[in-house]
Amino acid sequence: MNIKLVEKKISDIDADIKIEFISKDELSESEEAEILNSAGFKAEQDTTCFLYEKRVIFCGVDSKKSDDIRSAAAAMIKVLKSSNYTSAKVSAISKSSLGALVEGIVLGGYEFNEYKSEPKKATLENIFIAAQDIEFATLEPIFNEALIISNATCFTRDIVNRAPQEVNPQTLCSIAQKLSDDNSLECEILQEDGLAKEKMNAMLAVGRASIHGSALIHLSYKPANPKKIISLVGKGLTYDSGGLSLKPATSMVTMKMDKAGACAVLGMIKAVSELKLDIEVHAFIGAVENMVGGDAYKPDDVLVSRSKTTIEVRNTDAEGRLVLADVLDYAQDAVNADYIFDFATLTGACMIALGQYTTGLMGHSHKLKHDISRAGSDTGEMISSLPFNKHLKKLLKSEIADISNTASKPYGGAITAGLFLDKFIREENKKKWMHFDIAGTAYTETPWDCNVYGATGSGVRLMCGYLKNL
Repeated sequence: MNIKLVEKKISDIDADIKIEFISKDELSESEEAEILNSAGFKAEQDTTCFLYEKRVIFCGVDSKKSDDIRSAAAAMIKVLKSSNYTSAKVSAISKSSLGALVEGIVLGGYEFNEYKSEPKKATLENIFIAAQDIEFATLEPIFNEALIISNATCFTRDIVNRAPQEVNPQTLCSIAQKLSDDNSLECEILQEDGLAKEKMNAMLAVGRASIHGSALIHLSYKPANPKKIISLVGKGLTYDSGGLSLKPATSMVTMKMDKAGACAVLGMIKAVSELKLDIEVHAFIGAVENMVGGDAYKPDDVLVSRSKTTIEVRNTDAEGRLVLADVLDYAQDAVNADYIFDFATLTGACMIALGQYTTGLMGHSHKLKHDISRAGSDTGEMISSLPFNKHLKKLLKSEIADISNTASKPYGGAITAGLFLDKFIREENKKKWMHFDIAGTAYTETPWDCNVYGATGSGVRLMCGYLKNL
């Protein structure tokens, strides 16, 4: 499906179907008010009415703001793709909502059908967006940016959605290397011997029972004279069985999504390099598989991390934080960054606290939290801050090591996981670091907004929006 921005009025574009976004207030004034009323269409948000004989799809919106347009466009594209029409046209409603319109079409129309023996082929080929009376020169950059970011989000979704027998730590290395080649990025990969030399024992322990070797991936985008330097760190558990602290069978389903943080980081650096932002970006990924075997790490083990902090293992299913502990420490040595952001499907507790639709944000800088939350609001990704406090920090105390990998009480689990990571952030970097828990937002089995079944690409739009404004 191709999306094209056209410097024409919508009436001058030849297409099979016309798309109109309409609010309740506008419904009574529509030329088709009578037939829409007869069809029971009330212009409620995300509802559609397809007048086949008129060749028009009406899409209900509460307002013409970005969030409502994005969501309605996602609902519309599903209806349109289920028809046999090959082309459609829609007006660029406003400069401010054009990006959301593109995102709604691309992300709402996304499908992952690679494992279907006979996938249904959509006949829809082209969608034309009419610039109408808005100055084309001001719309074109917005359109191009939205397309790059949407495609990077779909790139992220594709990797997350791939089955665990297909994507293991070494596959993730190959994907990163190909991205490096395609987008002229620098790529360095540490295999297990390199991890051992770096004394990344916490990360190595997690992957010990897997037949696939663990790896640390470092991708770099280095423009001339960058304004800022950013380190992005992603949890890349290509599959998480829970290890010896084995997950229940039902909880293991969807655990291919435990690599979503790493995949999001890949999508972010892809988008940044294609947007040609004057910001240097480093992506660090801990690629590991947490499996069961005779060589598996155990509850009661004491691991010596790269930072020399000792960790008592009380649950092998709290493995992502062990991987990130070593990768975060490595990233702080490798790059003197202005900001360090890590992305991880870290805790089910975050979903319990915030629901499925909101990413948990943790860190020490109130200004950074505010700036990121504003970027979330602008890009349609919901963010909520979870506060650190000294009382929860005490729950990570170990009697035999420097820190325990799980809290002694089950409450505030998302925050105690964030506090565990905070232990591995050096004092001079405390105000530069933010932790994003995307456990709830990275994957869905119930479509919502512009997210279809499966991976959502959570974090990509958010971080692109933030980095664009730096």
